[in-house]
Amino acid sequence: MAISGKEAPMAAMGGYDSVLPFQAIGVEAVIINDENKSSAASLVRRLVREGYAVLFMEESLFLDLAEDVDKINETEQLSIIPIPGGDGSLGIGVASIRKSTERAVGMDIFNVG
Repeated sequence: MAISGKEAPMAAMGGYDSVLPFQAIGVEAVIINDENKSSAASLVRRLVREGYAVLFMEESLFLDLAEDVDKINETEQLSIIPIPGGDGSLGIGVASIRKSTERAVGMDIFNVG
């Protein structure tokens, strides 16, 4: 996605260990800890206003902000993608992809049973 002829920025939000590797590839790292966790929703809204295209968000935070995430994914240009945290995957990423695909296609194409 390009904004005014340039690449739209990307960010990764979550704990230090989860998002710092993203910085190595040019993705802005937004560190969330106990002190600033309550402001995470307003940080996401700032990223929307600033025209970010993609936000990689740690799964536990993705769950905490589920209502905001669903609204943003449906109404804004910012795509929020869950990533595993330091404790490993919670399976949220697969569930999110399944939900988005079902919304787009009209049925659960992953249900093979």
